[in-house]
Amino acid sequence: MGADFAETLREALDGGPVAAFQLRLKGVSDDETIRLAEPLQRLCAERDVAFIVNDSIALAKRLGADGVHLGQGDGDPKEARRILGTAAQIGVTCHDSRHLAMEAGEAGADYVAFGAFFPTATKTVAHHADPAILTWWSSLMEVPCVAIGGITADNAGPLVEAGADFLAISSAVWGHPHGPAAGVAAFGKLLG
Repeated sequence: MGADFAETLREALDGGPVAAFQLRLKGVSDDETIRLAEPLQRLCAERDVAFIVNDSIALAKRLGADGVHLGQGDGDPKEARRILGTAAQIGVTCHDSRHLAMEAGEAGADYVAFGAFFPTATKTVAHHADPAILTWWSSLMEVPCVAIGGITADNAGPLVEAGADFLAISSAVWGHPHGPAAGVAAFGKLLG
């Protein structure tokens, strides 16, 4: 996957501006993840795209990643900051919870993620967020918020209007019928 997917990632990045790439490999050993991550991480560095590791502070440290995205059971943002340093980007999934978002912000998260906003095939969804939470967060806090879950270029407009600073996209890019670059470009048109 590593070198092959690096070409797919390169194509996606050619489609327009991308702030970050999150490495999310479930059921793969850390050693295999590191092997697969190397060409992807190098490409992200060349393109000035943040390379974020999903769920694992230890793996983010081993890779020298730009940051880590933590689910609710994946660790404490304060501990991640201590281990990864002040320059690391630390994000926390907050589902549809104002309380979890406030806790993450107080713990030093660099961003909070809300969702899922729409049905998604990427993972099992237990929490469904309403766009109003983005408006609430952005009107009170300076910490950026990310909208996640089933987002496409066709349904993202209300999330941007509600205050999402960033959109986490998966299937709408990797599964786009005209390729990943077209998937990224579709969002560029929405935001441009």
